[in-house]
Amino acid sequence: MKLSRILPALIVFATSLPSQALEPECIVPSKPGGAMDLTCKLVKRALPAQPEARRMKLSYMPGGIGAVAWHTLVSQRAAEPDTLVAFSGGSLLNLAQGKFGKATAGDVRWVAAVGADYGMIAVGANSPYHNLRELFDAIRRAPQDVLIGVSGTIGSQDWLKMALLAQRAGIDPKQLRFVALEGGGESFTAMQAGFVQVVSGDASEAGLYAGEGKVRILAVLASMRLPGLLRDVPTAREQGIDVVWPLIRGVWMGPKVAEADYRRWVAAFERIEAAPEFAAMRAEAGLYPFSLTGDALTKHIKHAVSDYNRQAQAFHLVR
Repeated sequence: MKLSRILPALIVFATSLPSQALEPECIVPSKPGGAMDLTCKLVKRALPAQPEARRMKLSYMPGGIGAVAWHTLVSQRAAEPDTLVAFSGGSLLNLAQGKFGKATAGDVRWVAAVGADYGMIAVGANSPYHNLRELFDAIRRAPQDVLIGVSGTIGSQDWLKMALLAQRAGIDPKQLRFVALEGGGESFTAMQAGFVQVVSGDASEAGLYAGEGKVRILAVLASMRLPGLLRDVPTAREQGIDVVWPLIRGVWMGPKVAEADYRRWVAAFERIEAAPEFAAMRAEAGLYPFSLTGDALTKHIKHAVSDYNRQAQAFHLVR
């Protein structure tokens, strides 16, 4: 048979293969080492008991605190049936502020939330600051001497958490000196190298480093102390600054994914999160119970984006 006849036949065969034949992928929209990375690693670890348990690969697509991954999937890879992208509350805050351009929460398919996380403030293990009062006293005295590492630029969730804390401690957030970095892993690396003195990040990220004795967590932004590795860390509220910052972590898919494939993944996550062993996996990833999938998650996301928009307006971050 001539090659000209064989090639079309092979193309037809390949395009007729079921979506399950493709290799699943979880895209981390940041550099390695942060909470987005933890989200994809948790998903990969939890999958083996599911029909989708072919070897999942992790890919890293940093840039714009999620913007590069968002636009790549939406514009170039919108119909991939086995590609998941990690997201966090920071992703939703960026959407609320228009940092993804004209993108809206309705532009992608929200699959599952795999857990909750909380904001936290960390310093190096040898830092002179042992609590929020000491930190903010130092900022009052010499704000130029305290560099704060955050994932993203002005208006990012790490920026906003620190701005809220400062505001409620009686400090004008405009006095704070921020260093914009790409992801939580890079923020902790910068602090360990001495480029910043403080990290505004998330509890799950802090859990990666707190056990090594290289960092000191000054506060978690939860309504009560968190269990596990950070159980001895006081809340900001305990220290007289009433700021609570919860966020969710999960995965989404491209907007043109076939309904059957989308529902297949939603069902897979419903099975994953109902399994008794998942709670232990989630805890080891530094996350806390919070499970929503499919339509219920989509509704929650839209409300969350609206709430973030109101918070951002209070700081004049959006028009």
